[in-house]
Amino acid sequence: MCGFVGYVGKEKNNNEVINKMVKRIIHRGPDEQNVYEDDKVSLGFARLSIIDLNNGKQPMFNEDESMVLVFNGEIYNFQSIREDLISKGHTFKTNTDSEVLLHGYEEYGEKLLNKLRGMYAFTIWDKKNNTLFGARDIFGIKPYYYYKKDNNFMFGSEIKSFLDHPKFEKKLKKEKMVEYLTFTAVPGYETFFENVYKLPPSHYYKYDLNTNEMKIERYYKIEYDIDNNKSMEEFTDLISNAVKESVETHKISDVEVGCFLSSGVDSSYVVNELSKNNDIRTYTVGFENKKYSEIDAVKEFADEIKVKNTCKYITADEYFDSVHKVQYHMDEPLANPSANLLYFVSNLAAKDVKVVMSGEGADEMFGGYNVYKEPLDIANYQKIPKFIRKIIAGIVKPLPDFKGRSFLIRGSKSIEERYIGNSNIFSNRDKIKVLKDEYKLISPYSIVKPLYDDVKDLDDITKMQYVDIHMWMLHEILQKADKMSMANSLELRVPLLDKEIFNLARTIPTKYKVSKENTKLAFRAAANRDINSKTASRKKMAFPLPMPEWLREDKYYNILKEAFTGDIAKQFFNTDELVHLLDIHKEGKHNNSRKIWTIYTFIVWYDEYFVKNAA
Repeated sequence: MCGFVGYVGKEKNNNEVINKMVKRIIHRGPDEQNVYEDDKVSLGFARLSIIDLNNGKQPMFNEDESMVLVFNGEIYNFQSIREDLISKGHTFKTNTDSEVLLHGYEEYGEKLLNKLRGMYAFTIWDKKNNTLFGARDIFGIKPYYYYKKDNNFMFGSEIKSFLDHPKFEKKLKKEKMVEYLTFTAVPGYETFFENVYKLPPSHYYKYDLNTNEMKIERYYKIEYDIDNNKSMEEFTDLISNAVKESVETHKISDVEVGCFLSSGVDSSYVVNELSKNNDIRTYTVGFENKKYSEIDAVKEFADEIKVKNTCKYITADEYFDSVHKVQYHMDEPLANPSANLLYFVSNLAAKDVKVVMSGEGADEMFGGYNVYKEPLDIANYQKIPKFIRKIIAGIVKPLPDFKGRSFLIRGSKSIEERYIGNSNIFSNRDKIKVLKDEYKLISPYSIVKPLYDDVKDLDDITKMQYVDIHMWMLHEILQKADKMSMANSLELRVPLLDKEIFNLARTIPTKYKVSKENTKLAFRAAANRDINSKTASRKKMAFPLPMPEWLREDKYYNILKEAFTGDIAKQFFNTDELVHLLDIHKEGKHNNSRKIWTIYTFIVWYDEYFVKNAA
């Protein structure tokens, strides 16, 4: 796992510029840093040595040095591709997956991407054709950013590396605030920085240095092909085999591999598989307050399967002290408070190992979120003609909250009208209250509409999964997984979010994924064959933390109140309204913790990038 940077053109002090850009992301690769420079392109690389420790130096060249590669990630099937390339006459100098990408691109061009199984973001400078080729894995596990303005083009694993390039014009894309306040992250492929973009997952680009034109193409599309002919038992067999194979495949490494462990079925299943033929270490974080802590359940499971577990109890002071560091490493504001917990558990693991596995992706693959049960809960109500449900919703909307009010309102809407993903924090009405300036308000449902259009013929729960893969998983789950692990120079692998796993998951009928009682039905059944039923059936906790309680304590209330009345807040928000949100929460009248944290995260992030790094 590593980080790369690069740009087109040559600066007067070129070596100093490219090395400063690499140094900015040295946390991604503290083992070795190298650069490549010519008159047209500069590339930089920071390496965390995992495979072929002595020979994996990047930037890496092909035989005649006409191509130069920088690559972040892991290709899990590189050995079979390597054998095929050798049979076609290619000569290898190393045993790395990196070199397979170089020779693979020589042999297959962009069709190489369809052969890859892994997590990756990479760039190849093709001197003969005067082009840059860049690609990102199918799910977006690894990040890829680029800056394009006029003829200035730069790219890298993290936006912060661009800060050190003299032609990077740092400017806030203020209108993104509207989307951020809803989704707690910036959806889509723009960012909070003008002219900085995310290369979409499943896409590659070619940048022609002759014309300064960039062409982006999709090479893979997530599609479902539901198989209604197999039984629950058959799917359970297939999942069991697929998880075993994927964990085994993801083990490839020349260094020790550890694992994050929570009390849920996903990481427990991965840990159990990994431990079958390995003496592994596992890592967990939690709180002294048992209401929010998974540590006791984790220790019980770890003792049962006889794996080492190292845990850390996080204090409120430690948590709040980490906020600035976390938001700096995120590159863009991400208001998911579990990001800080991921930072702590990564820091804990990095003291012992360079590589860990985790359970991300299982919920989106196999139907794990509790909200996926909602279509089943309201199915009978939705048999009532829609116009009648709309009338009822119109009657109850103005009324004070009562039990069943939300059910009647949501039951009046189609899935496309009521679900945008796991985050839906500020309504447009709320945004008008908290934002200082007038913004063009857009419906968040319009943002996800193209996703629903892709799967219009599928059932509601599968539609929700599809939306979450492209929104919540991409912009929150994978973003924090990469940035928080790499902030601690730790490679994070996700064997349940895998190309072959998805090839199976895409065929599973909804009835084997979700019921009114539970989620991930077939997946849990497979896990239950190897781990205890208590763990296999445990409901999702999703990094619980006592944020609502902390924000009612004077110390942390005052920290946020100071931020909410400070110069940054005054620039963007109606500070009286922010303080009102805080006060209502502190008094216990309403749980505003998600809204409060969304605002605070932006203020902290802005401070890191536009005040502390003002130049």
